[in-house]
Amino acid sequence: MKIYMIGIGGIGMSALAQLYLSEGHEVSGSDRENSPTTDLLEKKGVRVLIRQKADNVPKDAGLVVYSDAVWEDNPERVRAKELKLREVSYFEGLGEFSKDKYTIAIAGTHGKTTTTAMLAKVLQQSGKNPTAVIGSIIPEFESNFLEGSEKLFVVEACEYKDHILDLTPSVLVITNVEWDHTDWFPSLSALQKTFERAVSALPKEGALITDSAHPHIAPIAAKAECRVIDYTKQNVPNLQIPGEFNIANARAAKAAARALFPDIPEAAIDRSLSSFKGAWRRFEKKGTTKEGALVYDDYAHHPTAIAATLRAARQKFPGQKIIVAFHPHLYTRTRDLMEEFAASFSDADLVLLAPIYAAREEPISGITSEALAEKIRSQGKEAEALPSLEAAYERLRELSSKDSIIFTMGAGDIYKIAVRLIHAN
Repeated sequence: MKIYMIGIGGIGMSALAQLYLSEGHEVSGSDRENSPTTDLLEKKGVRVLIRQKADNVPKDAGLVVYSDAVWEDNPERVRAKELKLREVSYFEGLGEFSKDKYTIAIAGTHGKTTTTAMLAKVLQQSGKNPTAVIGSIIPEFESNFLEGSEKLFVVEACEYKDHILDLTPSVLVITNVEWDHTDWFPSLSALQKTFERAVSALPKEGALITDSAHPHIAPIAAKAECRVIDYTKQNVPNLQIPGEFNIANARAAKAAARALFPDIPEAAIDRSLSSFKGAWRRFEKKGTTKEGALVYDDYAHHPTAIAATLRAARQKFPGQKIIVAFHPHLYTRTRDLMEEFAASFSDADLVLLAPIYAAREEPISGITSEALAEKIRSQGKEAEALPSLEAAYERLRELSSKDSIIFTMGAGDIYKIAVRLIHAN
């Protein structure tokens, strides 16, 4: 079948493209710009068009898949409707693949990408041959997709817009639950209800793997009719990647592996976890500037993830100046979690703020990087709001020194600055 994907460079979409390719389909698609994921797809023989226009859509496409970031007025979506082509969203596409597979879904506010990658690696190295869709490029797989068995499917799930309900997992891992996606969930309880629905749908012979004693999760776990496994009881080896949060991710992955396949020796699981090298944009060391500053990049865009990442950075670099260039993601998230964001940079010495990355949203009056910088300064931290990503890059060039550790952080395009810094003359 010929499949056309609108927004094919998205981290999930690019993994799904590879899944379709592995099934023998002819896959092509479009995106707004080149990226590491579009480069990866082109190396695998997927045609990627960098400009979205109506004429790109093949008239004989058997399926058109669109990213959540692509709105209905996109010219290619409009053209697909004119041609009366079958359309599904990214998550609906994943859901269709999941239906007749033994699916292990990894969800949660934080840590799901790393946990998914860890579990996929454990199962792969144990000879279980999983197929996996992961929310980041994993160096050990050289991809965000792992081709394996047609029956065993490991997938990173997302709660936004209730997308987790498109999947039909037999095993569900919930790493943690905190209020996020505030444009969709008006409260923590609304978010919990979505997770409760996902848990209620698990088969009785399935499993829920989570921190069942956590007050945000206990009411969710109470909806389970299957066995509930508390991953916090697992012992894990020393990891190559830093942070208490990664220890929790490893525990969740280990609990899932042991629940799925009791025949895997614990020592084999621990060997796999201890050699795990991390993921793209997760406390990722990018290199060193010519002045000697170490540069790291991280996807953290929620206050808890920011605080945990910087806490790990402070433990790793106790005597050095930590400079964070942060790209706030979404006006609603910035508005609703403003106080939490302001407190999350306590382990940084200086915070540089790029303009808010709007993604799918319109601006909200008074919600700006300048307002967030003022809140951070009220917490006793030095913070500067900058007018553009380019200005953030230039400021980091000025601040780069052998005594500083630079973090680019956020869900937008801030990672590109890290690459430029280490290659600057």
